[in-house]
Amino acid sequence: AMDEAPPPPSPSGLSAYVAVSQLLGLTLLGTIGAWLGRYRGGVAWHSPLQFNAHPLCMVLGMVFLQGDALLVYRVFRHEAKRSTKALHALLHGLALVIALVGIIAVFESHRAKGIPDMYSLHSWCGMATFVLYLLQWFLGCGFFLFPGASFSLRGWYKPQHIFFGITLFILSIASCLLGITEMLLFNISDSYSHFVPEGILANTLGVLLVAFGLVVGYVLTREEWKRPPLAEELALSMDFKTLTEGESPGG
Repeated sequence: AMDEAPPPPSPSGLSAYVAVSQLLGLTLLGTIGAWLGRYRGGVAWHSPLQFNAHPLCMVLGMVFLQGDALLVYRVFRHEAKRSTKALHALLHGLALVIALVGIIAVFESHRAKGIPDMYSLHSWCGMATFVLYLLQWFLGCGFFLFPGASFSLRGWYKPQHIFFGITLFILSIASCLLGITEMLLFNISDSYSHFVPEGILANTLGVLLVAFGLVVGYVLTREEWKRPPLAEELALSMDFKTLTEGESPGG
């Protein structure tokens, strides 16, 4: 064990950007908590405040946790690939569960108040994003986490998985921005244009959402910050290809 070389350090700048992303993420969670607590009465289930669980859950699940799930492969660069995959899937799964709670909250709140469902652009974009995110999670688990898919099939699907992962993160942030605007127009339409404190705080939340998305997106798209395959992973990959494709490792 004493002869093992220590893992190489993270690429220059990566740790700083990841730290900034987490600071922004925690700040946006604090900001939405302050908005709901100070101006919207807080959050409570089976009460007139049940609706407020919706924006809280969607920001926590579909933005913060989804963003962190995307960063897993950049942060855990030298851990076993299987463990990293499991954490990636777990964070996405937790995001889905929290988002589902938020969706249930808004439907129950609408039903209690006699408000129609699924008529706004925010609801269309938000529901489409959630359904596609759920499908992405199931496909990702089926192709990469559980055995069964062949080497060539995994190779074909991987670029699609990466593309839709980033796309759904962008759509989640866009849906949240639509939701913030809709919520402000419903609640303070008469005073919003007068730069009232609630409007400024909610606008700040929107800016933080965009900033979080930009920092996470920058980390994900820096080619030199991608997770390098470990030597044992390359060997296992060749063995897996041999078993599933019937080729020799040298072929």
